[in-house]
Order: sequence, then structure tokens, then C-alpha cells
Amino acid sequence: MKPIGVLALQGDYREHIATFDAIAVEAIKVRSIDEIDACAGLVIPGGESSVIHRLASTYGLFEPIRQRIAGGLPTFGTCAGLIMLASEILDKTDDQEPFGGLEVSVRRNAFGNQLDSFETDLAFKGIDSLVHAAFIRAPIVEKVSEAVEITAQLDDGRIVGVRQGNVMAISFHPEVTAETRIHALFAEIVAAAR
Repeated sequence: MKPIGVLALQGDYREHIATFDAIAVEAIKVRSIDEIDACAGLVIPGGESSVIHRLASTYGLFEPIRQRIAGGLPTFGTCAGLIMLASEILDKTDDQEPFGGLEVSVRRNAFGNQLDSFETDLAFKGIDSLVHAAFIRAPIVEKVSEAVEITAQLDDGRIVGVRQGNVMAISFHPEVTAETRIHALFAEIVAAAR
């Protein structure tokens, strides 16, 4: 199988690669279209969504990534990656655009600033036991279309995990809590899409 690519423009891409390494799935950092095209799937990591948009545009990656996701490339976004995969960012900066791929509306930094970060255990569709989730300046999904499957919610009902076909995204960071099962689930999506 071709490797999974992790967009390495900004954010915690190293932690994603280490998480895939922990489950014996080959993952490489990608910074060019040729590198993305050499991969069977793509991860959009946490970081700053506005910076990811700006750097992807600067390096000529924005439209090609958008087209590949629309064309069915399996894609997984965490935190800022969720924002970048949304069809609508409710509180975006003036020039910010998402890659799209999920028919959802998201709100950035929905839980507040860095000091409001927290960890919790939650149920995740497709995983038998609770997942330990770290929320760091995390977004929230405020609206989903009928085409979107909700994969995780907080106790109060707020949506923190979604999937639509080959595109999956979450508000939290499994890559910083040694939680490998969501990455394994994405690897299964990639394998099934071949």
C-alpha cells in the first residue's frame, strides 16, 4: 500500500507520523503535490487553520488539495484539520477558505483559548471502548447535512467527530494522548478505498 501523507506545512504533523508508526502504518510528511499524489490518503493536522490556508495557497497546494479531496482522496483532519475540511467556517478570517470535503459548519476556538484546554473520555463510532480525547483551542461542529455521520459527541451533545464517505474529522488530538485507534480506523478507510 502507498503511504499515508501528513500535510507538513504547519502544526503537529510529526505527532501524526509517530502515531502511524506506532501501529505499523507507513506515513510521510508531504509539502508538494507530487508527494501527495504518491500517498493513498492525507492527514490535515492540528495547528492554525488560517496559517494552513495561507501556506497552502502560497505553495500552490490549496486548489490541488481541494480537487483531490473532492475527487475521493481519503482525508482525515484533527482540530484545525476539521476546520479546513468543513464546507463552512462560521467565524473565519476575511481571506480564509477551507478545502471542503465535509458538509458541516464549524466554529473555530469554540472552547476558548489555550488555558481552556481539557481532556475527556468519549464514545467514538467504530471503536469498542472509550477514546481519550485532548481538546486544545478546539473547534466544534455546529451543523451537519444528512450526508454526514456523527462519530463522536460530548456529554452535552456538542459534535466533535464526523465522517462523510472517505473524509473523517475530529475536534480533538488523539496524536498527543497515545490514542492510536482513530488513526487505525483511518488506515482502514484508506485501505478500503484502494
